[in-house]
Amino acid sequence: AASDVYKRQILIHVGYNQQYEMIKKFKDISELSQYAARSFIEIAKKSIEERGRFLASLSGGSTPMRLYELLGNQFQNEVDWPLVHFFWGDERCVPVDDPGNSYGQTKKVFFDKIQIPNENIHRVLSELEPDSAAKDYANTLKAFSEPPLDWPRFDLALLGMGDDGHTASLFPGSPVDVDSATLAVTANYQGRPANRVTLTQNVLNSSRNVLFLVTGRAKAVTLSRVLSDNYMPAELPVQRIAPADGNLIWLMDEEAGSLL
Repeated sequence: AASDVYKRQILIHVGYNQQYEMIKKFKDISELSQYAARSFIEIAKKSIEERGRFLASLSGGSTPMRLYELLGNQFQNEVDWPLVHFFWGDERCVPVDDPGNSYGQTKKVFFDKIQIPNENIHRVLSELEPDSAAKDYANTLKAFSEPPLDWPRFDLALLGMGDDGHTASLFPGSPVDVDSATLAVTANYQGRPANRVTLTQNVLNSSRNVLFLVTGRAKAVTLSRVLSDNYMPAELPVQRIAPADGNLIWLMDEEAGSLL
């Protein structure tokens, strides 16, 4: 169980809707990942029961790998995988076998361990140039769209947060007001390598559930700023994520949440 669980009412800046944001703090990444895995399973079962499928957007990086390992091993028989479709919040335009390719890393620890059709895994075509890959991925999303949207309403969007306040590949200084589903990231932001494709907040804010996984003391200062009442979406892009009609849940370890 989480050592600290609390809710706060927040003003959603997209549409100015009121919603409750849930924040849960755990001892370490092991406890956090166990909770995240059970949440994933619960949301998946509910989505399949209500809509006949489960659409999930995954996050790259090191923090969610423990979750993916659990889902691919301990919990591999808990979900009706043929009814699941996986997407990506962002991706680097590098070969699949490159250590920086999120799909390639997740495939090893997760996808190769479960019984899921290959056509249910909708990766970014990272072998393309960013502009072409972004356009292609927008078309992939449109195939699962829920009108009037041009993209799907994800049942679950998994996200992380960098110590600079970025999420997916939405970096500090990147455009705040966008009207597209995807963006090609071709500029360097504070030394971060370019050549990426990212979903925009337009897609992520349509999600039914957004689950942030944040670990490590290096993120404590930024996390305290993100969860303050000061709205700075240009400087802290993670604040752009605020589902207008969905649940926003923060899972953090004690180190990341030490200044809250």
